[in-house]
Amino acid sequence: MLYAGEVNWDAAGLGGSNRKIEQALKSGDYVLVQVSKDPVGHKGARLTTQISLAGRYLVYVPGASSTGISRKLPDTERQRLKEILRDIVPADAGVIIRTASEGVREEDIRADVQRLQEQWQGIEQSATDLTSKASGAAVALYEEPDVLVKVVRDLFNEDFSKLIIEGDAAWDTIDDYVKTVAPDLLSRIERYESGEGPDVFAVHRIDEQLAKALDRKVWLPSGGTLVIDRTEAMTVVDVNTGKFTGAGGNLEETVTRNNLEAAEEIVRQLRLRDVGGIVVIDFIDMVLESNRDLVLRRLTEALGRDRTRHQVSEVTSLGLVQLTRKKLGTGLIEAFSSTCTHCAGRGIVLHVDPVDNASNASSPAKKAETGRRAKRSRKGKTDDVVVARTPSHPQGEHPMFKAMAAANGHHEDDEDADVNEDALDDDALEEVEEVEEIVETIQSAETPDNVPDQDEPEHEPASAGSNAASEPWAEGAPEAAATEPGTAEPEAPAATPEPAAAAPTRPRRRRSAARAAGPPVEH
Repeated sequence: MLYAGEVNWDAAGLGGSNRKIEQALKSGDYVLVQVSKDPVGHKGARLTTQISLAGRYLVYVPGASSTGISRKLPDTERQRLKEILRDIVPADAGVIIRTASEGVREEDIRADVQRLQEQWQGIEQSATDLTSKASGAAVALYEEPDVLVKVVRDLFNEDFSKLIIEGDAAWDTIDDYVKTVAPDLLSRIERYESGEGPDVFAVHRIDEQLAKALDRKVWLPSGGTLVIDRTEAMTVVDVNTGKFTGAGGNLEETVTRNNLEAAEEIVRQLRLRDVGGIVVIDFIDMVLESNRDLVLRRLTEALGRDRTRHQVSEVTSLGLVQLTRKKLGTGLIEAFSSTCTHCAGRGIVLHVDPVDNASNASSPAKKAETGRRAKRSRKGKTDDVVVARTPSHPQGEHPMFKAMAAANGHHEDDEDADVNEDALDDDALEEVEEVEEIVETIQSAETPDNVPDQDEPEHEPASAGSNAASEPWAEGAPEAAATEPGTAEPEAPAATPEPAAAAPTRPRRRRSAARAAGPPVEH
């Protein structure tokens, strides 16, 4: 993609304000361009016609008319370099002095300019040969040097005491470049021979650090964590306290300390992972304005040590910190990863039907739970109580009704109306009997058989021919006054029991199954 702002209008002779890209270019023209931004995701590469060639001490810009010096250099050094550039820079080009040129001799800077000038002349000659032919496919005229050369060119300087190299090809490439560009650094390169032992990355634990740099979660020294997620639009960093709880018990102090550590580590991770573009940081909320300013100042100071151009914006109304960092090339994650073939990079797998996420109990992870974890999960749980089921009887065949019919001398067929009415409450009566049987079983288990009850006299068990008054559900029995306080009536004198059929025709009062039945009332 070539934007109109990336066109060299001066070279096309269109320096006015009213200019269109159609005036400088037309279909079929050869255009000498340079990739200024690598493709990311669905975004294509960005191109520019303003060519620049990077050297060790400066950047050579053909066709430019001005020079620039890094602002990170002191004023005295900037003035010295300006005087040197007046004599060595050609009239049809410009240069940009890098920070690596601080304290460098004039001869070294002159040699760097001459080498880049010859390189540009070779590119121009190749472009002229191609433009004389018919238009065709794009042709690469020049590519950036190998990553080994870029490391030596951009990073290796007097601040490093040693550069360890393993492999014949890597040694030859770096040795030739250092001899040509920086012969004073020859004494600082060292060749590593692994033989049968581990390689140089394993010896110096580079693999371990690389694995940490590729992880999504980063641990802070105090126990907090960073969660770094990369999207096509931006990089999002979430700050969490993690295991860090603080020592003094002050929440504001704990959060501020965690955010200060996060600010330092975030800048380190941006440089280590080579993250570029928009970065949004979600720090933990702080109450005091002074603490928020302190964290933002710490972040700005840490970014000041970054060689890559950046810009920090103000804190948003939601407490988010925004910054931009120039994207120089492929990031660490992009270089060591590929898009998932199943989810196409989304991190999820789509299904045709809705997925029931609640059915985790039957998952293989739950079934495979053994050992201490399974024992801990069973701790505090009692065994399931086995409840005996009451046998179901046909209508009118319940043993209670047979006992009532035998006591009154009538067959159940003679009282179809009463039986049908009582049959509606079979379920309630069955539950009552079941509760009473369980209560009697518990009481007999708690009281020894050989110790009689001292509070209540012993009673003979009721026989099958007992009168209806001894049955709490019999039809002539008085109401259970003990279960309803405030409605009790004085106990009537004992009378000769009458058959159930001779009972008054008062409507029967049904017992609700929701109310538990108590023990029989003694008379």
